[in-house]
Amino acid sequence: MTLPKPPSIQRGQIWDVKFDPQVGAEIGKIRPAVVMNIPAVGRLPLHIIVPITTGNPNFNKLPWMMPIAASGRTGLDHNSFADAFQVKSVSSERFIRQRGVVSQPELDELATIIAYCVGYKPPRPIR
Repeated sequence: MTLPKPPSIQRGQIWDVKFDPQVGAEIGKIRPAVVMNIPAVGRLPLHIIVPITTGNPNFNKLPWMMPIAASGRTGLDHNSFADAFQVKSVSSERFIRQRGVVSQPELDELATIIAYCVGYKPPRPIR
């Protein structure tokens, strides 16, 4: 069986992704998401993404939410938040269209927030 060739989906890009069907409190519908995986990881047509949601300014108080400004670069119409608590791996077939990109500092911050959500603490240096 040959898998279809996925579109060129790259780390740091923001894409509209189809999240339905959702179960329980999972994020649903078509919404933007930031692509997080590095190209060297994975053999299947899957990508690790962080969903983006519009929300109220109180989301700034939540450590797993990272603000992303609406701009031509991001392709977002409203100031939004990347919800790192809902990080997931999804099929390339769920990607609809590319909107824009996040900056390298935003990408690094989002990776740090994901690490926080899973309880990762960097190992101490060995002397």
